[in-house]
Amino acid sequence: MSAYLPLVAVYADESCLGNGKAGANPGGAGVLVEFQHPDGRLTRRDLWISEPATTNNRMALRSVIEAFTALGAKDGRFSVLFTTDSRYLVDGLGGWVFVWARNGWTRKTGAIENLALWQAALRATVGHEYAWQWVKGHAGHPQNEYANDLAVRAATEQSSSGGLVESGFDGWLAARRAKGGARAPVAAFPAAATFRPAPTLPRPT
Repeated sequence: MSAYLPLVAVYADESCLGNGKAGANPGGAGVLVEFQHPDGRLTRRDLWISEPATTNNRMALRSVIEAFTALGAKDGRFSVLFTTDSRYLVDGLGGWVFVWARNGWTRKTGAIENLALWQAALRATVGHEYAWQWVKGHAGHPQNEYANDLAVRAATEQSSSGGLVESGFDGWLAARRAKGGARAPVAAFPAAATFRPAPTLPRPT
Protein backbone atom coordinates (compact mmCIF):
# COMPACT_ATOMS: atom_id res chain seq x y z
CA MET A 1 0.00 0.00 0.00
CA SER A 2 1.26 3.48 -0.79
CA ALA A 3 2.42 5.18 2.39
CA TYR A 4 0.38 8.31 1.72
CA LEU A 5 -2.97 6.65 0.89
CA PRO A 6 -5.20 5.70 3.81
CA LEU A 7 -6.85 2.29 3.60
CA VAL A 8 -10.62 1.83 3.48
CA ALA A 9 -12.73 -1.31 3.21
CA VAL A 10 -15.74 -1.24 0.89
CA TYR A 11 -18.48 -3.88 0.83
CA ALA A 12 -20.93 -3.62 -2.06
CA ASP A 13 -23.91 -5.56 -3.34
CA GLU A 14 -26.59 -5.11 -5.94
CA SER A 15 -30.22 -6.05 -6.46
CA CYS A 16 -32.61 -6.15 -9.39
CA LEU A 17 -36.19 -7.14 -8.67
CA GLY A 18 -37.18 -9.43 -11.51
CA ASN A 19 -33.71 -9.46 -13.08
CA GLY A 20 -33.85 -10.86 -16.61
CA LYS A 21 -37.63 -10.76 -16.88
CA ALA A 22 -39.49 -8.76 -19.49
CA GLY A 23 -40.43 -5.21 -18.59
CA ALA A 24 -38.92 -2.58 -16.35
CA ASN A 25 -37.19 -4.21 -13.38
CA PRO A 26 -36.26 -1.84 -10.55
CA GLY A 27 -32.85 -2.22 -8.96
CA GLY A 28 -30.54 -0.87 -6.32
CA ALA A 29 -26.96 -0.94 -5.14
CA GLY A 30 -25.78 -0.79 -1.54
CA VAL A 31 -22.34 0.11 -0.21
CA LEU A 32 -20.83 -0.09 3.28
CA VAL A 33 -17.56 1.82 3.76
CA GLU A 34 -15.28 1.26 6.75
CA PHE A 35 -12.53 3.66 7.87
CA GLN A 36 -10.13 2.81 10.71
CA HIS A 37 -8.75 5.48 13.04
CA PRO A 38 -5.16 5.31 14.36
CA ASP A 39 -6.47 4.07 17.73
CA GLY A 40 -8.28 1.16 16.03
CA ARG A 41 -11.81 2.58 16.16
CA LEU A 42 -13.93 2.07 13.07
CA THR A 43 -16.17 4.59 11.38
CA ARG A 44 -18.77 3.18 9.01
CA ARG A 45 -20.73 4.97 6.33
CA ASP A 46 -23.53 3.77 4.01
CA LEU A 47 -24.44 4.63 0.46
CA TRP A 48 -27.25 3.40 -1.74
CA ILE A 49 -28.74 4.27 -5.13
CA SER A 50 -31.56 2.95 -7.32
CA GLU A 51 -32.77 2.76 -10.92
CA PRO A 52 -36.36 2.13 -12.10
CA ALA A 53 -35.38 -0.20 -14.96
CA THR A 54 -32.04 -1.99 -14.76
CA THR A 55 -30.13 -5.28 -14.33
CA ASN A 56 -27.95 -6.83 -11.65
CA ASN A 57 -24.85 -6.20 -13.74
CA ARG A 58 -25.66 -2.53 -14.23
CA MET A 59 -26.15 -2.06 -10.51
CA ALA A 60 -22.92 -3.90 -9.70
CA LEU A 61 -21.05 -1.43 -11.91
CA ARG A 62 -22.86 1.49 -10.35
CA SER A 63 -21.74 0.30 -6.90
CA VAL A 64 -18.15 0.84 -8.05
CA ILE A 65 -18.90 4.18 -9.68
CA GLU A 66 -20.80 5.58 -6.70
CA ALA A 67 -18.39 4.25 -4.07
CA PHE A 68 -15.27 5.65 -5.71
CA THR A 69 -16.99 8.91 -6.62
CA ALA A 70 -17.98 9.40 -2.98
CA LEU A 71 -14.49 8.52 -1.75
CA GLY A 72 -12.97 10.91 -4.28
CA ALA A 73 -15.03 13.88 -3.13
CA LYS A 74 -12.92 16.83 -1.95
CA ASP A 75 -9.93 15.22 -3.71
CA GLY A 76 -9.92 12.22 -1.40
CA ARG A 77 -7.53 9.44 -2.46
CA PHE A 78 -7.52 6.00 -0.85
CA SER A 79 -6.29 2.44 -0.99
CA VAL A 80 -9.57 0.55 -1.37
CA LEU A 81 -10.22 -3.11 -0.65
CA PHE A 82 -13.46 -3.57 -2.59
CA THR A 83 -15.42 -6.68 -1.60
CA THR A 84 -18.36 -7.91 -3.69
CA ASP A 85 -20.22 -11.11 -4.50
CA SER A 86 -20.35 -10.12 -8.19
CA ARG A 87 -18.09 -12.25 -10.39
CA TYR A 88 -19.05 -9.89 -13.20
CA LEU A 89 -17.24 -7.07 -11.40
CA VAL A 90 -14.24 -9.03 -10.16
CA ASP A 91 -13.61 -10.77 -13.48
CA GLY A 92 -14.26 -7.60 -15.45
CA LEU A 93 -12.04 -5.27 -13.45
CA GLY A 94 -9.43 -7.97 -12.91
CA GLY A 95 -9.11 -8.99 -16.54
CA TRP A 96 -11.70 -8.18 -19.18
CA VAL A 97 -11.17 -4.42 -19.26
CA PHE A 98 -7.47 -4.82 -20.05
CA VAL A 99 -8.29 -6.98 -23.09
CA TRP A 100 -11.04 -4.64 -24.26
CA ALA A 101 -8.75 -1.62 -23.93
CA ARG A 102 -5.99 -3.29 -25.97
CA ASN A 103 -8.58 -4.07 -28.65
CA GLY A 104 -9.87 -0.51 -28.88
CA TRP A 105 -12.85 -1.22 -26.61
CA THR A 106 -14.23 -3.90 -28.88
CA ARG A 107 -14.54 -7.66 -28.64
CA LYS A 108 -14.91 -10.39 -31.21
CA THR A 109 -18.16 -11.73 -29.80
CA GLY A 110 -20.07 -8.47 -30.22
CA ALA A 111 -20.71 -5.22 -28.42
CA ILE A 112 -19.43 -4.88 -24.87
CA GLU A 113 -22.37 -4.97 -22.48
CA ASN A 114 -22.65 -1.82 -20.34
CA LEU A 115 -19.61 -0.24 -22.00
CA ALA A 116 -20.47 3.28 -20.81
CA LEU A 117 -20.68 2.05 -17.22
CA TRP A 118 -17.40 0.12 -17.44
CA GLN A 119 -15.70 3.28 -18.64
CA ALA A 120 -17.39 5.37 -15.95
CA ALA A 121 -16.08 2.90 -13.38
CA LEU A 122 -12.55 3.29 -14.73
CA ARG A 123 -12.84 7.09 -14.55
CA ALA A 124 -14.11 6.94 -10.97
CA THR A 125 -11.10 4.91 -9.79
CA VAL A 126 -8.46 7.32 -11.14
CA GLY A 127 -6.19 8.54 -8.34
CA HIS A 128 -6.98 5.65 -6.02
CA GLU A 129 -5.39 2.25 -5.71
CA TYR A 130 -7.57 -0.79 -5.28
CA ALA A 131 -7.86 -4.53 -4.83
CA TRP A 132 -10.92 -6.58 -5.81
CA GLN A 133 -12.12 -9.33 -3.48
CA TRP A 134 -14.94 -11.79 -4.16
CA VAL A 135 -17.10 -13.36 -1.45
CA LYS A 136 -19.94 -15.82 -1.83
CA GLY A 137 -23.28 -14.06 -1.63
CA HIS A 138 -26.04 -14.96 0.84
CA ALA A 139 -23.57 -17.00 2.89
CA GLY A 140 -23.81 -15.14 6.20
CA HIS A 141 -20.97 -12.64 5.67
CA PRO A 142 -22.30 -9.77 7.82
CA GLN A 143 -20.99 -6.84 5.79
CA ASN A 144 -22.03 -8.43 2.50
CA GLU A 145 -25.47 -9.25 3.86
CA TYR A 146 -25.86 -5.69 5.08
CA ALA A 147 -24.89 -4.27 1.70
CA ASN A 148 -27.42 -6.64 0.13
CA ASP A 149 -30.16 -5.36 2.43
CA LEU A 150 -29.28 -1.76 1.51
CA ALA A 151 -29.51 -2.69 -2.17
CA VAL A 152 -32.84 -4.50 -1.85
CA ARG A 153 -34.34 -1.64 0.14
CA ALA A 154 -33.13 0.88 -2.42
CA ALA A 155 -34.59 -1.20 -5.25
CA THR A 156 -37.92 -1.61 -3.45
CA GLU A 157 -38.27 2.00 -2.33
CA GLN A 158 -36.47 3.53 -5.35
CA SER A 159 -34.43 5.62 -2.97
CA SER A 160 -30.96 7.13 -2.79
CA SER A 161 -28.80 8.17 0.15
CA GLY A 162 -27.41 11.18 -1.72
CA GLY A 163 -23.84 10.19 -0.86
CA LEU A 164 -22.19 8.71 2.21
CA VAL A 165 -24.34 8.83 5.35
CA GLU A 166 -24.02 7.54 8.90
CA SER A 167 -24.21 3.75 8.89
CA GLY A 168 -26.93 1.65 10.45
CA PHE A 169 -24.76 -1.48 10.46
CA ASP A 170 -24.48 -1.92 14.24
CA GLY A 171 -28.23 -1.70 14.81
CA TRP A 172 -28.90 -3.96 11.82
CA LEU A 173 -26.45 -6.58 13.12
CA ALA A 174 -27.93 -6.58 16.62
CA ALA A 175 -31.47 -6.98 15.24
CA ARG A 176 -30.44 -9.71 12.82
CA ARG A 177 -28.61 -11.68 15.50
CA ALA A 178 -31.52 -11.31 17.90
CA LYS A 179 -33.52 -13.27 15.33
CA GLY A 180 -30.83 -15.94 15.02
CA GLY A 181 -29.20 -14.67 11.85
CA ALA A 182 -25.85 -13.19 10.80
CA ARG A 183 -23.93 -15.48 13.13
CA ALA A 184 -20.73 -15.39 11.10
CA PRO A 185 -18.02 -13.14 12.56
CA VAL A 186 -17.86 -9.57 11.31
CA ALA A 187 -14.97 -9.38 8.87
CA ALA A 188 -11.98 -7.69 10.47
CA PHE A 189 -10.64 -4.47 9.00
CA PRO A 190 -7.87 -5.39 6.54
CA ALA A 191 -4.28 -5.01 7.67
CA ALA A 192 -2.49 -2.26 5.77
CA ALA A 193 0.68 -4.35 5.60
CA THR A 194 -1.10 -7.07 3.62
CA PHE A 195 -2.85 -4.81 1.10
CA ARG A 196 -1.64 -5.55 -2.42
CA PRO A 197 -3.06 -3.22 -5.06
CA ALA A 198 -4.31 -4.64 -8.34
CA PRO A 199 -2.77 -3.45 -11.60
CA THR A 200 -3.75 0.09 -12.53
CA LEU A 201 -6.87 0.00 -14.67
CA PRO A 202 -6.69 1.20 -18.28
CA ARG A 203 -7.89 4.68 -19.09
CA PRO A 204 -11.26 4.88 -20.86
CA THR A 205 -11.61 6.47 -24.25
